[in-house]
This record gives sequence, structure tokens and C-alpha cells, in this order.
Amino acid sequence: MAEDYLVRIGKLIRDARQHRGWTQTQLADALSTSQSAVNRIERGNQNISLEMIARIGEALDSEIISLGYAGPMHLRVVGGRRLAGSIDVKTSKNACVALLCASLLNKGRTTLRRVARIEEVYRILEVLGSIGVRARWINDGNDLEIIPPAQLDLAGMDVDAARRTRSVIMFLGPLMYLEDNFRLPYAGGCDLGTRTVQPHMNALKHFGLDVTATVGVYHAIVDRDTTPQRPIVLTERGDTVTENVLLAAARHDGVTVIRNASSNYMVQDLCFFLEELGVRVEGVGTTTLTVHGLPSIERDVDYCPSEDPVEAMSLVAAAVVTESELTVRRVPIEFLEIELAVLEEMGLDNTRGPEYPADNGRTRLVDLTIRPSKLKAPIDKIHPMPFPGLNIDNVPFFAAIASTAQGSTLIHDWVYDNRAIYLTDLTRLGADVKLLDPHRVLVEGPTRWRAAEMMCPPALRPAVVVLLAMMAATGTSVLRNVYVINRGYEELAERLNSVGAQIEIFRDI
Repeated sequence: MAEDYLVRIGKLIRDARQHRGWTQTQLADALSTSQSAVNRIERGNQNISLEMIARIGEALDSEIISLGYAGPMHLRVVGGRRLAGSIDVKTSKNACVALLCASLLNKGRTTLRRVARIEEVYRILEVLGSIGVRARWINDGNDLEIIPPAQLDLAGMDVDAARRTRSVIMFLGPLMYLEDNFRLPYAGGCDLGTRTVQPHMNALKHFGLDVTATVGVYHAIVDRDTTPQRPIVLTERGDTVTENVLLAAARHDGVTVIRNASSNYMVQDLCFFLEELGVRVEGVGTTTLTVHGLPSIERDVDYCPSEDPVEAMSLVAAAVVTESELTVRRVPIEFLEIELAVLEEMGLDNTRGPEYPADNGRTRLVDLTIRPSKLKAPIDKIHPMPFPGLNIDNVPFFAAIASTAQGSTLIHDWVYDNRAIYLTDLTRLGADVKLLDPHRVLVEGPTRWRAAEMMCPPALRPAVVVLLAMMAATGTSVLRNVYVINRGYEELAERLNSVGAQIEIFRDI
């Protein structure tokens, strides 16, 4: 019981620290203690006095001293309301975590602008902090400054944080140039079924990285005499595997050719960032990348990732299902053109403004106005393809959109083992969604949405889809335990409220 009590206090302290925008090191400095002590406190592995709790509460300007167990976060949604006005798209979640991993390549200072303040970013920052990387929020918490140590402390890695994100697998590429022998915990994240990491291993072995998986841990050994002798052909055109190989190639003293590479938005952002580090990358936006690596990188760099096309699609879907007129600003249009073409075929009324550059100077943005439309089911099935096809993460939003359309829509989510199953949760809200097999659902519309109380699906995009349907349903709905949404969206409820939604955040007493 005492251990459970300490874990609960530790989680409250961690949440308060993250809300303040502090790293564990900054809190440690304020308390005149060590980062490792703060890490133990937040993990519930250290006894803590009331006096220390009061000091922490004072340092963080938080009422931790109340000792109330906050418990999981829930959302109470009053639906049936129309949205209006405009809302900005935040920077890309997937780009931000890739750039945080890429900061390990650089011995100099890395400054990332407008970083997404989301749980996935916090987990990576916790892992980085635990191995000695100094990271602090600057400019009113909008930007992130990252300074590496002279020597990483991999033995001190926060295993719990590492296991709560799949992104930690992208440490393999940078770490192989810093350590001859190291360990990484198994990756976690959304519950999307079995996803093999073998493509990562097959690609990275060309750089001399040999990985053995044991119980819960990857054991990595690096053979410095092994270098790529021919182009690396990826067996899967995946985003993270492409990023991992790019990270390895960036520090390889030579030229690396990567074929069947992903050209998706987060990969392009990583390429642009590597160019800021002095690494020349040819073929950005194509499936063949040629990387001119550097044996050592020490630069003070300043970079802003582009906006998130999946968040943009979420906001478009919010307007569609609530039958609203809403302007979604800063939409990365080149990564949403297929989705919009499908929606226009279904009858979506929308207007695009002129194109303008993102803060990275490379990605094309537009402001997109969505208007209430009478949609009909698409003629063809909805299915994802690698960029420039319909984005894998945008597929679930079409379940909610198809539920508002007249007719039958077949959605084929062939990438993940069981994500389609979570889309059947929409039936609790009145939708007609039939599961044909673990990868396919048939959606019959239009839907007369109804309010409901339910647990949040354990996968990010289906969870947001359920939230959007609740916004369309007349009455009051409750979505319980929404941590997974906070993994990928910054203050989503508050931002939707700013354009007319009525979503209340609450916790169990």
C-alpha cells in the first residue's frame, strides 16, 4: 500500500513538473538535490517527507501538498454543438520525436521551435534527461533547448518512460556511434497489435549494428569495421525505419544510399534538420535518399518542425462530423491532398487559401475552410498507402466521416493488426460499423449520433475519432482515461472549446 502511495505522489509531481515545462534537472536544481533523486521520487522509488512535498509544490507552484490522487483524466462532452471560427494546426508529433532522437547526433546546442507539448514528447525528454541530456523549455515554454553531456549515462536510463513509447527505437541509429555496447528497453506506445522491428535490424546491420532481443531489452553490439557496401534496400517503406537509417547514415563517414525509403512528412522534416547539421541529403521527398554523412557533428542549430497533417485531418473531421463551418489554418497541404481529393469526391464543400511556407522554409501550408456538406459514400474503399497516398494515420477519421455520409463505405486498414477493431466503438454512439475481419470495417451512413459513456480506445487515432463522434452526438457523453489522446495532441479539448465545442476535463475524486 505504501509503495502504491509513493507511485501516486510521484505521478502528481511528474505531471506538475511537465505542466510547468521543467526537466527533472531543473526541478533538482530548485530543490538542491540530484536529477537521479527526482527521477526516483517521480517513479515512486524513494520515501518522501511532507516537508519535501511542500518544497516541491512551492517550486512548481502546484498544490501537490493536498496529496489528492488525481487519477486518470476523463472528458465530459456536451455534443450537438456547431463549431465556428478558426483553429491553428500544431507542429508535427512524429517530426518532433524524431528530431529529439536526432539531437543525440549533435555535440552542439540544438534549439527546436514550437515543439508539441504532448506526452510522447515528455516521455522522450524523460529518457534523454535520465541519460544526462540537458533539455529546457525556453521562450515562455514554446521552444526547447537541448545540450548533450560529454558522456551519456545509459545505465541511468528511465526504463519506464522508454517502455511507454515506440519512438525510443530511434535511439539505435545515433547511439551506435556513441557506444560499442548498449541496451534499450522494448518499445511501447499505442496498442496496435504486433509490429515487427526486424526491418530496423536488417537495415542497421549494414552499419555494423547487431541487436539481440532478450526479455524486455534490446542488446546492441557495434562492429566498427562494418560499413555499407551497397545501397540499403528497406524491406518495409516505414517511417521510423527510414528515420533510423537516416540517423545512422548521418554519422557514417561516407555516402549511404537508401532505397524504398519513406518520403512522408516526418522523414522530410528529419532530412531538413540533418541538412542544418551539415549532412547533405539528396532525394528528399522521393523513395531514394543519398546521405553524405559526417564522422562528427558539433553545431549550434535552430530548427522548427512543420505542422502535423494528421492533426489537420483531425480538425477537418471535427468540422465534417459536427456539420460546421470552420477554418483550419496552417494545413501542410502536400501531405493532405489525397484525403481532400477523396472528401471532395464525397461532396465536401471547402475552400483553400493561397500557399505559404512553414517556419522550416520548405513545407507548403494553406488555410482551409470547411463548410457543412451532404456527403455520399465514396465509390472505392478507403485504404492507406505510403506517401503520397492516403496517410495510414488518417484512415480512422474516415470511419467517423463515412458515418455521416449516405451509403456504404469499406475501410481497409491493412497496416495494423487490430486498429480497425477499435473503430467498432463508434457503434456505442449510434454508428453502424460492422467488423468484417481484423483489418476491414463496413460503415453504413448516415448516423443519428447518440451520447454514451465509454472507455477511451487504447490507440491514439481511434480514440480521437470517438471524441469527435461524441462532439456530434446530442447530449452529454463521457470518455474515460484519455492519456492516449494526450500522447499525440496538445490541449486538444481546450483548443476545440475555443471554436465552440463544450468539453470538460475532470478526474475521479
